[in-house]
Amino acid sequence: MNRTRRTLVIMTSDDTAPAAPEASASLDRAGTSGTRSIETLAVLRPEQADAVLALLRAAARADGQQAVSEQGRLQLRGGAREGVRHLLLRVHGELLGYAQLEDTDPVEAPAAELVVHPAYRGHGHGRALGNALLAESGKRLRVWAHGGHSAARHLAQVLGLTLFRELRQMRRPLTGPELPEPGLPEGVSVRAFVPGEDDAAWLAVNSEAFAHHPEQGSLTQRDLDDRKAEPWFDPAGFFLAFREDRLVGFHWTKVHAAEGLGEVYVVGVRPGAQGGGLGKALTTIGLRYLAERGVPTAMLYVDADNKAAVTVYERLGFVTHETDLMYRTES
Repeated sequence: MNRTRRTLVIMTSDDTAPAAPEASASLDRAGTSGTRSIETLAVLRPEQADAVLALLRAAARADGQQAVSEQGRLQLRGGAREGVRHLLLRVHGELLGYAQLEDTDPVEAPAAELVVHPAYRGHGHGRALGNALLAESGKRLRVWAHGGHSAARHLAQVLGLTLFRELRQMRRPLTGPELPEPGLPEGVSVRAFVPGEDDAAWLAVNSEAFAHHPEQGSLTQRDLDDRKAEPWFDPAGFFLAFREDRLVGFHWTKVHAAEGLGEVYVVGVRPGAQGGGLGKALTTIGLRYLAERGVPTAMLYVDADNKAAVTVYERLGFVTHETDLMYRTES
């Protein structure tokens, strides 16, 4: 059940670790002494969402990657989301930490992501957010550690969490030798996604293809609309494969222009159409499209235990670049 609002106030006089040098000038108003509050909300006001996004940008600059996933960032705006809660950690009114809890999986424990402002780490704020997440989730919790940094691994250990999942980010250059021609199965044709016309068919195939993967397979029209509204969305890079009039697979690409990266955003094949090389052909079509756009490097995410997919991507020239880890409670 979503709670509209809850505030947890914690005295932080036991956080006695010295401040980071870059934080020392601000300790009087947002340091480690005083009162730390954690507020749990079902909906963020626009100014609250802006403050969280500013915090995430500061963390990304320091860490070299986002602490909260694309889905989590999209869920900051647009009103209430079923099963989603936002935890705001403040010291003397200044936002220093954020966590998001999503309880939408009918089987698995609620999933969370959290971040502390880089200038105020090492003072127990991450532990406070983690304990608040445990309380909110009834001590059934999964937590992402993007990049798998040592501090995140330590926090997971302190919270009593164990390693559960390993998600690899793989990359390959798109410069150099031309990618091979895609070998589409007989009777399959490919065209670009048409917004508004292909939405329902794509959502249905996506659900079937990722029935084992709730994060992807549970996407709704609202989730699709959120992504279509993003500046990066380009239907020309969203490829649909048909056998006659039946949608049997897709490859949705994404360009991260500022980073010079083209992403294999998601590749899916309808059950029953798998095993004939369609996934590999669709992946190649998308990579050739990204190369033609002048993007120098391609990247993708894949679960480390999905050996078949990892093998396909390695044969296409991808190597592991970094790893995201998910931890969970034992119960």
